[in-house]
Amino acid sequence: MASKKVKEMSFLDHLEELRWLLIRSTLAVLILATAAFFFTDFIFNTILFGPKDPNFVTYRFFCEVTQYFGFENTDICSVSMPFIIQNTAMGGQVSFLIWTCVTVGFIVGFPYILYEFWKFISPALYDNEKKYARAFIIVSSVLFFLGVLFGYYIITPLSVYFFGSFSASSEIVNEFNLESYTSMIKTSTIASGLLFELPIIIYFLSKLGLITPSFLRKYRKYALVIVLILAAIITPPDVISQIIVTIPIMILYEISILISAVVVKKQEKESLK
Repeated sequence: MASKKVKEMSFLDHLEELRWLLIRSTLAVLILATAAFFFTDFIFNTILFGPKDPNFVTYRFFCEVTQYFGFENTDICSVSMPFIIQNTAMGGQVSFLIWTCVTVGFIVGFPYILYEFWKFISPALYDNEKKYARAFIIVSSVLFFLGVLFGYYIITPLSVYFFGSFSASSEIVNEFNLESYTSMIKTSTIASGLLFELPIIIYFLSKLGLITPSFLRKYRKYALVIVLILAAIITPPDVISQIIVTIPIMILYEISILISAVVVKKQEKESLK
């Protein structure tokens, strides 16, 4: 059986390690945020306000998909963005600039944050588990960046399209606050990135005995209902869009079940030795 190198640390020692983890991670994010400041034109005009453009790649893709399946007269093929984005706070644009750069710094620096997290938990792992550090960081980073791309290219434009074109009355004009618009984009992208970490989270929960594959299978139908409800809220009112959002999330759920099953099976074999 693999040995575990134990290093006795007090509660205060663990807090000290955690403090330095947070300090190093914060410094990395701030350094990357400073670098992002030199690319503000691209970050703001191309990325942040990209989903506001009716010719955004996602709208063209959804139009082609819906037409391929025979839905000729869909609103997604004639996207219009009848709204403006305005700043209503004195220091609103300064705050917008700073926090956008910090968000970029967090996203780009996520692999380093994972590395710091792994160093923090590695003393509690077996020697044969520590060798998977590189795989853990690579897989977790890839999943996170895939989630960010999914949030930006799928969830964000569909949300912008729906809320930007929605009108309860012709007397109401959509004039969105800058903070509200950017907050939705940041939340969609980062939340999606973290959501795509589901297989990694399930892996650790399964090793701790908090989650089992039978539990995940039992509540699969409830997970599907929740995902469908969320997809219906954030997508245009057509079935194709909802399915496109639902499928990747449910695939992650099924992958998580397989991962949990592998972990539990391995633990059962080790307990019999």
